[in-house]
Amino acid sequence: MVKVVVTGIGLISALGGSLEDSWRNLIAGKSGIGLHQPFPELTQLPLGLIGEQPSELTMLTRMVVASALQDSGLVAPLADCAVVIGSSRSYQASWEKLARQIYSDAENFPVSSFGNWLDILPHINAIAAARQIGASGIVLAPMAACATGIWSIAQAALLIQTGQCQQAIAGAVEAPITPLTLAGFQQMGALAKTGAYPFDLHREGLVLGEGAAVFVLESAELAKQRQAKVYGEILGFGLTNDAYHGNSPEPEGKSAIAAIKQCLKRSCLKPDDIDYIHAHGTATQLNDQMESMVIQRLFPQGVAVSSTKGSTGHTLGASGALGVAFSLMALKHQILPPCLGLQQPEFDLDIVKAARLSKIQQVLCLSFGFGGQNAAIALAR
Repeated sequence: MVKVVVTGIGLISALGGSLEDSWRNLIAGKSGIGLHQPFPELTQLPLGLIGEQPSELTMLTRMVVASALQDSGLVAPLADCAVVIGSSRSYQASWEKLARQIYSDAENFPVSSFGNWLDILPHINAIAAARQIGASGIVLAPMAACATGIWSIAQAALLIQTGQCQQAIAGAVEAPITPLTLAGFQQMGALAKTGAYPFDLHREGLVLGEGAAVFVLESAELAKQRQAKVYGEILGFGLTNDAYHGNSPEPEGKSAIAAIKQCLKRSCLKPDDIDYIHAHGTATQLNDQMESMVIQRLFPQGVAVSSTKGSTGHTLGASGALGVAFSLMALKHQILPPCLGLQQPEFDLDIVKAARLSKIQQVLCLSFGFGGQNAAIALAR
């Protein structure tokens, strides 16, 4: 198989407008979560907003794609570069806005106000990114709930491994702060009232956050040819589905375990080769319970674990991509990022409470999405 390496990263989150800003604030133990009321019809909630108001998907995508390209030293146009950019919500905010306009005055709503509604179909964001970099090859727009980010990176890596391309832009973008998303999660009882506290005994639920992370992936041969800097190597991945329930994980974590085992096998790794796990860690009762059980079962020797959602909020489809970016920065700087908000751990895990210097060579990043989507990816220094 062709070796796949990461040569560029673009990231924006509630922690900062760039990869370096977000990483610096994360390591310093800062949080981008604050109390906001972006919609007057809904109550004030803790949210991970990038600005004062909810961000727009197209703008976030443009910014992170441009940052990733600049970071990698590549210059558009990149005709043969594949584009794999996913989102679990995509243009939902635009559709909600359109629906409100229509139903507020359905009889007098002018058809001309629709604009080009084809520009807000779910997959168009990936196509817009391809236009941005002048890519005329493969374009994919994965949607796999909160596992979307890792799914996208895995699919792009597979395209390079199988020789379909030598370069790919891959990742996920999420602008999920919309009335419907907030009301839906609130109705489920999944939203926290004060903040995100992954793996804590008194965790309240998830905090929605905005964010995006996009990577330049290349064959190791091409990266060497152009003397590109390398953040790390993508060793392998595992992707499974519970086939169990719409929003609850399978209680015994069978498919999650299968995804991690699949990832380790493809990466030619054993459990004790893993030095750090970037957990999904949503701070919901069911996810943290299932994920802790799975980690304890597969890594009985103990391994450092943290979730960064206490700092960024839960960026849904982009969360795995942010996790991969933070994992690569951990490999680069040999620093484990903290699990912010943890006061009283409920589970017997080696949870990183404050940034910790550590020798790390191989890391695992996990994502688990509604509908039972399970994703694991292994990265090496």
